Amino acid sequence: MMNDATLRKIDLNLLLAFSVLMQERNVSRAAERLLLGQPGLSAALRRLREALDDELFVRVGRGLQPTPRALSIAPAIEDALSGIERAIRPQAEFDPASWQGEFRIGMCDNLESAFFGPLAARLLQLSPGARLIGIASEKRDAARRLDEGVFDFSVSVHDEPASWHIRAPLFDQASICIYDEAQLRLKAPLSLKDFANVAHVTVSFEGNAATSIDIALSRAGHVRQVVATVPRFSALPTALRAMPAIATVPESIGRCMAQLHGLTICQLPLPLPADPVTMLYRRVDQADGRARWFRRLFLDVASQALEASGCRVSISRVAA
Repeated sequence: MMNDATLRKIDLNLLLAFSVLMQERNVSRAAERLLLGQPGLSAALRRLREALDDELFVRVGRGLQPTPRALSIAPAIEDALSGIERAIRPQAEFDPASWQGEFRIGMCDNLESAFFGPLAARLLQLSPGARLIGIASEKRDAARRLDEGVFDFSVSVHDEPASWHIRAPLFDQASICIYDEAQLRLKAPLSLKDFANVAHVTVSFEGNAATSIDIALSRAGHVRQVVATVPRFSALPTALRAMPAIATVPESIGRCMAQLHGLTICQLPLPLPADPVTMLYRRVDQADGRARWFRRLFLDVASQALEASGCRVSISRVAA
């Protein structure tokens, strides 16, 4: 256990320096944020290393890589600093009606199609001086762009978060089939044989055709024919209206497409795991009044949009 003498060596400035280094992974950028010269930050890091008897950060190329000890203590330090900030700088209640500025949200295009319109409409009612900015976001770069301040939060299927991020569950997104009955004369429910034997259109940002569907079909002794692959879900409706083909899409966007374009949806004839859609935001924004209001607004809008579309899932309130 750490003794009292060691604890007295660790003051608030050292913890703040550690927190910023965890976020920036670069001494010069961290020193600039702290309004501190690089020699001063290096000295603070040296004191913290001596107090904790750990390197904490090792140099990799031009950046810093945290050690396992640094990663293990980072969440507790972030929580402590957030608690201190809340205690000494209580924030006034956020007033959306009088606020002017931007709200920025990162979403992949299937979720954008389901939620962006209703979110913009509700924001116009509650905060007429605000503007909603939608940012195209993929899970592979969501964390980096969040740290760069590109958006307030991201809604996607995210990887394991960093210690200074919070990943809150929203809903598990199942997949459904969608097609044009005028082109593909099939009646729901589809049999596995019908599903495997028709032409398929897939969606892939990188142009890859093989997915978990092909793995599941292979296990059942079937192979499908992919006749086209598009980079975004927005291209699917016109493709399906033009040819006798079927697509497998997330339920939220599939129901929107069916309503807007007169397409038919039905359940998949084989089981597929649902994708966990989550909200990713910075730990330092957890108590920010404006950011918290925006997150809660999204939860309300998304919950109503899913219910109105007929989706069988509901939004978790943990993210608020």
